[in-house]
Amino acid sequence: MGIHSHVQTSKIAGRRKGVAWLVVGVVAGVVAGGSMGVIAASSTKTVTVCANKKTNIMRYAKNGKCTGAEVKVVLNQTGPSGSAGATGAAGATGAKGETGATGPTGPAGPRGATSPTGFTSSSLCGANGTTLCAIGVQGPGGGLIFYVDSNNEIPEFDYLEAAPTDASANADWGTATTKCGPAADTSCVNSLVSTAGSALETVAVGRGRSATAAIVARHEAGLVPKADYAAGSADAYSTATASDWWLPSKAELALMYTNLKTAGLGNLADDYYWSSTDDIAARAWRQSFAGGGQLNGSKSLGEHVRPVRGF
Repeated sequence: MGIHSHVQTSKIAGRRKGVAWLVVGVVAGVVAGGSMGVIAASSTKTVTVCANKKTNIMRYAKNGKCTGAEVKVVLNQTGPSGSAGATGAAGATGAKGETGATGPTGPAGPRGATSPTGFTSSSLCGANGTTLCAIGVQGPGGGLIFYVDSNNEIPEFDYLEAAPTDASANADWGTATTKCGPAADTSCVNSLVSTAGSALETVAVGRGRSATAAIVARHEAGLVPKADYAAGSADAYSTATASDWWLPSKAELALMYTNLKTAGLGNLADDYYWSSTDDIAARAWRQSFAGGGQLNGSKSLGEHVRPVRGF
């Protein structure tokens, strides 16, 4: 049985004292299986209502009891829970701690200059070791650069550096030790180190190191002190930063004169300097640093020695 009405209450006085009839309009209710469900105004207490099925009158049962003709309805009308309120906005994110400052990056070293041939100048020259290498600039060995291989012709090095000082001012080219010649049995002062063919191979730029090594090897085989001959003096020379010096070849010596002496650089004497290049049996090539000419001279002559090195 369904009951529908608007909510209203009426208090009716009965004949018996203290009896109160409560007429209640119910918003919605359902009677099923002999029971009635009622949705009414909310209350914080339990209320018993007796509904007469014949008259459809409902009364409040103060003692909680109904008659046989009535249906008992117990109301505990705490209203249904309202829907959950909206979730509050999230609190603001706390401030992020500061990141430590990064130290400054050191300055980059100077970049080498690139030539049209693809050659790149190194920046390890100068007194501080950070200057671009060029002719007339101090090299890593403490001397002055007099040749730059900008065409990449020499596989062993890109620069030639002349020593800062002479290794000797009066050194013979060769000595009387009998370890020279093709058979290594003739005097080194009166014969080629090896043969005429090997002498020709010691002329060019880039040949001074191997030529010096050959001369030193012949003299060491004869137990000759290095101070006694030009190639030995150059080979034994050293500075605070380099010990790989040699006696320059004929062509290397000419470049030293052109690029340093004529520019007033290198503190070179106005005199002859020995090269490591044989000419004929008893004579070797030397360079005049007074006039610039190259002449052969007796291997027993005492001349200046200015070592060079490559890097």
